[in-house]
Amino acid sequence: MIELGEVQARFADIVWANAPIPSGELVKLCERELNWKKPTTYTVLRKLCEKGLFTNTDGLVRAKITREQFYSAQSEQFVEESFSGSLPAFIAAFTARKRLTDAEADEIMRMIEAYRKEHES
Repeated sequence: MIELGEVQARFADIVWANAPIPSGELVKLCERELNWKKPTTYTVLRKLCEKGLFTNTDGLVRAKITREQFYSAQSEQFVEESFSGSLPAFIAAFTARKRLTDAEADEIMRMIEAYRKEHES
């Protein structure tokens, strides 16, 4: 599992929102958004490239995985580690402390029905 600190996550969100992006433009964007100097941007970019999230080839930064793919994998890993892979156990723990709105419950039901239709035999 790829771990991101708060600063790396903020940077990754900027890249995902703008990729593909020339690295020089990313430097300017990070200067505006994060108040970073050029070396900081390149250091964090290099680390996230090493982690397999992005590539920086010929001055063009691209995402190797989407934001949705990254957070989906993170969520799956969390459920696996914290609830022995049981999604119902996770939902039970989550809803024990946070009440779902009717709209949220309806959306979850729609997701379940769509899953069932997609996986009918």
